[in-house]
Amino acid sequence: MQQAKEVQGPENRLLYLCQQCQLLFSAKQDFPSAELEKAHYMRHENTVSNAGYVQFLNKAIVPALPFLHAGMRGLDYGCGPGPSLSVLLRERGYVMDDYDPFFFPYLKEDQVYDFIFSTECFEHFFDPDAEMQRLSLLLKTGGFLIVMTQLWQNLSELPTWYYAKDPTHVVFYHLHTFDWIAKHYGFEVKYTDSIRVIILKKLD
Repeated sequence: MQQAKEVQGPENRLLYLCQQCQLLFSAKQDFPSAELEKAHYMRHENTVSNAGYVQFLNKAIVPALPFLHAGMRGLDYGCGPGPSLSVLLRERGYVMDDYDPFFFPYLKEDQVYDFIFSTECFEHFFDPDAEMQRLSLLLKTGGFLIVMTQLWQNLSELPTWYYAKDPTHVVFYHLHTFDWIAKHYGFEVKYTDSIRVIILKKLD
């Protein structure tokens, strides 16, 4: 990462800002262990029986629907221990697969997708570049990548920002970061609520 400068996060957490793309990221020594990560995810109550969680997922699903049509094949990338988004989309007529490095670690060989959802996952990426390259390979040309991650707005708010207090959140994105991602990896930003949902279309 070029041109990174130190910035103060919450609870004496030190973060680094890429002045080129506005990505905030943690030092490698502050990355959580796999054991801590998995234990943290197991405490989540992210299931389709949780009405609040379904409402939360719909913040990404509803704006994505105009770009999708029934019969498309999609992937829930980072689905966690209890896949929910894929259940909701199957009910709407989509063919869905699940992937999670801890709980569903296998992808279908040579399968590419019409769309990929990655909800509350991008902030966990230890290597965002490698993950974006992988996501691009998994997506068809003209396909859609629907991302849900809380965007940082103001550096002055970081010391009290709840999202950066989570020890499993190691990287944080600004809206400008996704503009940079789109240009760098061959996508176009088709939609954003400027808060936490971004929809990218793969151009090539």
